Amino acid sequence: MAARSAILNVMTRAAEKAGKAILRDFGEVEHLQVSRKGPSDFVSAADQKAERIVREELSKARPDFGFLMEESGEIKGKDASHRFIVDPLDGTTNFLHGLPHWAVSIALEREGEIIAGVIYEPVHDEMFWAEKGAGAFLNHTRLRVSSRRALADSLIATGIPFKGHGNAPVFLQQLEALMGQVAGTRRWGAASLDLAYTAAGRFDGFFEADLKPWDMAAGLLLVTEAGGFVSEIGPGKSPLASGSILAANANLHSHLAMVLRNAGKPKVASPAEKPKA
Repeated sequence: MAARSAILNVMTRAAEKAGKAILRDFGEVEHLQVSRKGPSDFVSAADQKAERIVREELSKARPDFGFLMEESGEIKGKDASHRFIVDPLDGTTNFLHGLPHWAVSIALEREGEIIAGVIYEPVHDEMFWAEKGAGAFLNHTRLRVSSRRALADSLIATGIPFKGHGNAPVFLQQLEALMGQVAGTRRWGAASLDLAYTAAGRFDGFFEADLKPWDMAAGLLLVTEAGGFVSEIGPGKSPLASGSILAANANLHSHLAMVLRNAGKPKVASPAEKPKA
């Protein structure tokens, strides 16, 4: 196993400390389901607590670095070339409903490039981590994306637009086009873990639009360091800027891109298929 750098050790400790703190809160969610007010305010407080813990831990080690955080937004640092990108509780809706599928995600960006990332899933104590050029790992095990070559054998994860977010008609066309060609699709509600699972070969690919940088920053580094390919769903190559991401192994990425980009377009008949006059 590759040795973690000093900054990655700081990031993993911050994620673990925040994750374990809100794991205790997660144990209370089930009891709150029966209350008249419901657990929404409680979960929001847990989210904010996790962000505060992450920021405090990271700032101790790198006080001059900036932040881009889901709750607090952008916080400029004295060091303009570095910033942490943080989602303190990815999968909030899962957490709210007592579903054990959520994570803490932290990435380090240097001059616009993600150079380190951690995604911590506290329920199963799974720490996914990666550094640019040093590979991707789950706890102490090296990660590789899956080696499947055929769409028909693949399991693809995605995110479904909700409450007016995203372009539902386009997504439904993409999903319809994809469902007929793959072994299965999954929507688990935490983009960071979808990307971590793609890096680990649990999913063969993942796509989603209308994401924020903190949803995917750590995950896209995990996928590339595990040997996968990451792009926008369309032809672009800047998921962090566009919010659109397609991640998969080298064998499947181009096939998935073609299916998704052509979804909803009228099929052009080949010369052999065209009716004779």
